[in-house]
Formats: sequence, C-alpha cells, structure tokens
Amino acid sequence: MIPSRSFNNISFFQPPAFLMIGIPGLEAVHGWISIPFSSMYTVALAGNCLILLAVRRTPSLHQPMYYFLSMLALTDVGLTLSTMPTTLAVLWFDHRLIGFNACLVQLFFLHSFSVVESSVLLAMSFDRFVAISNPLRYASVLTNSVIIRIGLAIVARATLSLFPVPFLLKRLNFCPNKTLLSHSFCFHPDVMRRACADITINILYGLYVVVSTAGVDSLLIVLSYTFILCTVLGLASPRERIRALNTCVSHILAVLVFYIPVIGVSMIHRFGRHLPPIVHALVAYVYLVVPPVLNPIIYSVKSRPIREAMLWVLRRKCQS
Repeated sequence: MIPSRSFNNISFFQPPAFLMIGIPGLEAVHGWISIPFSSMYTVALAGNCLILLAVRRTPSLHQPMYYFLSMLALTDVGLTLSTMPTTLAVLWFDHRLIGFNACLVQLFFLHSFSVVESSVLLAMSFDRFVAISNPLRYASVLTNSVIIRIGLAIVARATLSLFPVPFLLKRLNFCPNKTLLSHSFCFHPDVMRRACADITINILYGLYVVVSTAGVDSLLIVLSYTFILCTVLGLASPRERIRALNTCVSHILAVLVFYIPVIGVSMIHRFGRHLPPIVHALVAYVYLVVPPVLNPIIYSVKSRPIREAMLWVLRRKCQS
C-alpha cells in the first residue's frame, strides 16, 4: 500500500492488485465455510455437466426444449467457473490477492454469463409459448438453424453489453488505500466504488446494462407467460390445462431462482449501503452460486425425460 503522504504526488493510480475477502467477519472459520462452498460447486459442475451429457447421448432429447436446457446448463458451468477459483483460493489457502487486469477479466466473464443466463431463460419462455400456443408448428418454427442463431445472438448480446465495462473501469483513478474488495471475486459495483474519481458514467452504464438485459428479459418472460396462461385457459379439458402448465413448472422455478437474487443484489447495492458487509457478501453468493446448483436439481426432479436420461448416463459410467 502506498503511504498516505505520497497521495498528493499521484496524478493517476491503478492498484497492481486488489485484496479479496471471503465472508466478512468470519475469516477465522473460512476453513469450515469452505466445506459447503466446495460441495455446492461440486454439485453445480457435476449436475450441469450431467445434463449436457444426457442431452447429447439421448436421441429422444434432441428437441428445442432440451437444446435450450443445454444452453442453460453450459451457462451455469461458465458462471460457476468464473467465481470458483478465487473463492476457493480465499477459503482454502487464504490467497486473497488478484491482479488488476485479472480482476477485470473475471468481472467481464462473471457478468457476461449472468446476461447469457437471463437471455437463455427468455429463449426458454419463448420455447414454451410456441409449444403450448401453436404445437403443430413447434418443430417448424424452432428448427436447429433457428436455435443456433438464437444461441449466437445471446452470446453476441452479452459480449457487446459487457465489453465496455472493463475499459470504463480502467480509465478510473483508484484510491491507494481502498484496495480491499467486499467479496472473494471481482464484482462490478464493488470494484468501481474503490475509485477516487467520478464514477457517474460507470453507474449509468451499469444501470443501462441491467435494465436492457435482465429488466427487458424479465418483462418479456412475464408477457410470454401471460399469453401462455390465456392459451391454457382457452383449453376445454381441465386435464389438458394441467398437463400444459406442468411443462412450464421447471422453467418458472428456474426463472424465480435466477431473478429473485438479481433483484436482491440490485436493491442492496443501490439502496442498502448502510447494511453490514456480510449481508452484501451473502446476497452476492446467493446470486452467483445458488442458481447453478439448483437448476440441475429442479430439472432432474420435475422433468422425467431428463431424470431418466441422467440416470442412464450414470449407469453407463458405473458399468464402464
């Protein structure tokens, strides 16, 4: 750390590294805390990789619904790998330093995968809308080429939305005595508040990204389910209504698991600065760690084809 007497001689400062923190106030028990975190990361990686293998090796799952589920699983793997190395390094080895440029790279991928997840959930709601409102044209509307184009558009959207963020941070003058981050990973609201410069542009652009991605996606998902509900209520048979809604349960749960923590993180970083640091840390961990853990569990429990395919893959692995 640079001595305080030299601050006045510094015209522009970027720290060579940031100092990360695990769970604020619980540093003495990081070894014990690492056990549930390691378990969650293991479940997230194993569960999502198992879904990818199940869809790939089961011809009956080569359908639009399961292709989108594969996109969600792949995104959850990426989101997990974005935070796992630094989080476990802090909890296991007390390795708390992360280089400035490495921090920006982690931040870019972390938020990019979050945008991708939001977009995939929107694509899945469109899939359910087409399947329920126009089942006879389902296969002709969501062809393989259309699904590939949707996937490429999702990746392009996330990349273009987040690409300016590292450069907007890199232009800032940081405080030499404010290099301690509030998490065990680099989070955009956390990093930008370590600057001694005007961060209005960063705040506005961050708000724009949130509104134009998660905000727009959530509204379109609600709109999709409004149309789905209208279609379902128009069905003559109560049994058909229940069967149609049952195909949406897994997706609705995945949407809630993702968007409730997103709203919590956004509200806390904008209006909850007076809250204890441990609250900020726990909400961020819920936002980034819990959805990749719960999504494979939700789909394996609620979707019989996925559950059977996952069990088949596991039996094949055990036999070999």
